Amino acid sequence: MSITQIVLKVHSRCDLACDHCYVYEHADTGWRSRPRVVAEAVLARVAERIGEHAAAHGLTAVRVVLHGGEPLLAGPAVFRRTVELLRAALPEVCDLDLRVHTNGVRLDEAYCELFDELGIRVGISLDGDRAANDRHRRFADGRSSHPQVLRAVGLLRRPEFRHLYGGLLCTVDVANDPVAVYRALAELEPPAVDFLLPHATWERPPERPPGAGATPYADWLLTVHERWEADGRPFAVRTFDSVHRTLSGLPGLSEALGLEPVDLVVLETDGTYEQADSLKTAYDGAPGTGMDVFRHSLDEVAGHPGMAARQSGLEGLSVLCRACPVVRSCGGGLYAHRYGEGSFDRPSVYCADLRALIDGLAERAGTVRRAAAPPVDLAGPGLTDEQLEELSLGLGGPETVRALARSQLALTRTMLAAVHGSSGVARSEAWELLAELDAVEPAAVDAVFAHPYVRAWAARRLSGDPGAGLGTLAELAAAAAVRAGRGDSAVVPVREGVLHLPALGRLVLGGGVRETLVTGGRGGWTARTDDGAVAGSSDPRWQAIRRVGRVGAGIALEDVDPQRGVHRWPVEERLAAAEYLRWGGDLEAAADLLDRDLPEYAAGLWAGLSTVTPLQRRSDGRDVSSAARQAFGAVAIARPGSAETLALLLVHEFQHVKLGAVLDREELYDRGDTRLFEAFGLTPRPIGSLFQAVYAHLAVTAFWGTRAGGGWESARARFAHWRALTDEAVDLLADSGALTPLGKRFADGARASVDPWLRTTVG
Repeated sequence: MSITQIVLKVHSRCDLACDHCYVYEHADTGWRSRPRVVAEAVLARVAERIGEHAAAHGLTAVRVVLHGGEPLLAGPAVFRRTVELLRAALPEVCDLDLRVHTNGVRLDEAYCELFDELGIRVGISLDGDRAANDRHRRFADGRSSHPQVLRAVGLLRRPEFRHLYGGLLCTVDVANDPVAVYRALAELEPPAVDFLLPHATWERPPERPPGAGATPYADWLLTVHERWEADGRPFAVRTFDSVHRTLSGLPGLSEALGLEPVDLVVLETDGTYEQADSLKTAYDGAPGTGMDVFRHSLDEVAGHPGMAARQSGLEGLSVLCRACPVVRSCGGGLYAHRYGEGSFDRPSVYCADLRALIDGLAERAGTVRRAAAPPVDLAGPGLTDEQLEELSLGLGGPETVRALARSQLALTRTMLAAVHGSSGVARSEAWELLAELDAVEPAAVDAVFAHPYVRAWAARRLSGDPGAGLGTLAELAAAAAVRAGRGDSAVVPVREGVLHLPALGRLVLGGGVRETLVTGGRGGWTARTDDGAVAGSSDPRWQAIRRVGRVGAGIALEDVDPQRGVHRWPVEERLAAAEYLRWGGDLEAAADLLDRDLPEYAAGLWAGLSTVTPLQRRSDGRDVSSAARQAFGAVAIARPGSAETLALLLVHEFQHVKLGAVLDREELYDRGDTRLFEAFGLTPRPIGSLFQAVYAHLAVTAFWGTRAGGGWESARARFAHWRALTDEAVDLLADSGALTPLGKRFADGARASVDPWLRTTVG
């Protein structure tokens, strides 16, 4: 088992005296004997342990939550040193996701500037409006903390700090008005809100006010859900999103819901390892492991019996839980909430509430009005103001493009869940394998789901295309199993003699073979056919997706995926070795040209372009290229005669890719506007096509503008030509009367990019 989430306590005391706090007010008293501030020796050893664990397990990302007590009491120097040590210890291929969870009282501009520098996102505890927050979250002398918390949130809402705003954490109190709490939180425009049930056990049950009904916590949350749905889901709510996901067969987003193993460890200020903090509510010493960073590795902690108990899924639940029809969504509830009479082998003390909540959300899922597009990126933040500003100019650096990629991956996941949900299949072994792998090897599943043509297939399937069979789900499961390398197997159909593994390649088996058993292992993978023959990646009939060097593992030259025909031009079949080498050389030359002449576009391009699909050349010799709305990360091109043209086509098509991803999240224009607009000498087209044309030609004009400065007469002529047409098209777009406020902002951004070109003398 690998551990990817670490809660690191940097301070063990708090400046508030919240009466519902599980650290200081519940059963565990371990905090009394611990150092107030974590020592550098502890931090250094923590970083070393995390780094060695990440290297041993090949982790691509680790999340570290800086916690307390109140972590800001530790002081800025502790934060800076902590991040320095962590970054130095982690392998280069492993990303560090840093968060801090604070009560907000001490958050000031200096801290925000520090967190901006260090890349730390901030979550704040807030229970609602002043009346709700003051019920529990006060200073020791009884003073309200609400004004200070609002001031802290106000800092995070400022444009220069908005990207640090991780969300709000609200502990439910059924004595508070749920609508008032929701409105108070919604007014603060959080990217996400996490509603937590107050920690309780069978020996210390939760408050249930007289006359509140049998399930007051479910009733409270369902009231909030009703308001949230009516408002169009303005921010992510982890509780609701987790239930929606688990009802669709996907893993939950919280250790409190679903059956997925928990891969979280807590590190106290003295360097001792503990299990989840919520266990402090059970009994004194409940979260303890008897291990510390000086003597034990994270692998040893992962083997602790308490950790193992939280890895056992369905088998680790009580008999009553295993027989429950909603167990796969509920997961038995939070582990700490099952404690009673010296054992965790009981249903949650919130059992009735969880059942009512899940049943209520499942019922509403069938009656609420669905948006035209599936919900996008419910689990993560949207684009920041700075990123939208960058994109409005036609640009988009690596971080912005990676944010778009994360959003697109979430959309693909949502669409795949919808495919499974609408399949009519009560039990899908392929889907169950994907759900299992997503819980234990999410990077393997993400690598497959992120392949551009996976979403293209899901879109075809959801549109009712009879040619988009369900067999691709089995292919996805097999490909994820191969990447995970755990020894999992999947039965995969063979189509026209070919076994397809999305994002990996294809195995040409020939006629007569109808299905294979694909098994992924650490030493490679195998495919056993109907007649018992075994093949795999070493078989000469295996045609892997080939890559050409650029950044990281390179760009995939996709010439085998059966879903790649979504582009409007015919695709090439498997390239001969000589043609593959020509592609590689041309792409390298085009990349060098873009890096040198158009770096402001190139950096984002390399962050988001994962796939180039070769197209067939036209008989008239004209250049051909395409981008498909349902295939983020891919562009399709017929290899042109020069690296210069290839560079231009790459940057032109990737503009369509970026804007398409924005349009999946944001409304830029009135989609009901049926007027046609004429620009760029093209046939009249609707407002959406005009927007795409303007956005693409910002990059085209920039490309020729940088080359015009090199003294080439043809480049100067082309620059003059495209800036004039783009100037006219931007005016047409801005004056169309069809733009939303954000669409107008994009038109203003396009104008800001064009105006300096108009002042350039080209001779």
